[in-house]
Amino acid sequence: MSLLDNKDDLKELVEKLNFKQKVDRSLTLIQEAYEKYGDGLVVANSLGKDSVCVWDLAKRVSPKIRGFIVTTRFKPQETIEFMNETVVRYAELKIFKSDVPIQEKLYKTDPDKCCDFLKVEPTRQAIKEMNVQCWVTGLRCTEGRTRTDYKEVEERDKGLIKLNPILIWKEREVWEYLAVYQVKVNPLYALGYRSLGCAPCTRITSDDNERAGRWLGTSKCGGECGIHTRPLKTNIQGAGI
Repeated sequence: MSLLDNKDDLKELVEKLNFKQKVDRSLTLIQEAYEKYGDGLVVANSLGKDSVCVWDLAKRVSPKIRGFIVTTRFKPQETIEFMNETVVRYAELKIFKSDVPIQEKLYKTDPDKCCDFLKVEPTRQAIKEMNVQCWVTGLRCTEGRTRTDYKEVEERDKGLIKLNPILIWKEREVWEYLAVYQVKVNPLYALGYRSLGCAPCTRITSDDNERAGRWLGTSKCGGECGIHTRPLKTNIQGAGI
């Protein structure tokens, strides 16, 4: 049976499989999806550790696999520089960004709406413009409180498959992969960050929760920007928000 159709117990796999088995499983998931969707398979690259891990896995499957990056006006300079270096190396990565005018410091007064404008809408645009049938993410079910109900293969939007090939990886296994295969990462990790986002909404924290530094001090703390919770196959002008 294809891994794309598996009904395995993910919580059991998190602890049962060793590092090599998880890598092989991830490669197989991407390979089978690429064989099925071809150029319609596209990787979402946030430039975080999990995304660059998935991007490297995808490029091992096929150098022809495409990807997109959603950036915002509030990204740290280190992330912008890392993004620019990455797209120079990989011409098949396309950048999407919203320049829509928004209220000053909207990230403080309404962080959900800020993320809708600056992250969700450009993601919808990427899905539409790149004719995506299957988008590949770096989601992990061990990463935080909001990421425990995902599956390796999902269809949350009708007609849009979502593949989460490293869903069962632990944080240390991501770092092990990046070290073993010498994958370059965002320099912000060397400063102590564990989860990266926009500068005003990302902090260094010693909390056990990997995403605790995201939107700290708000009801959104440790939560999601919306690209994994909002409809993506909708009217690009804003329906669904």
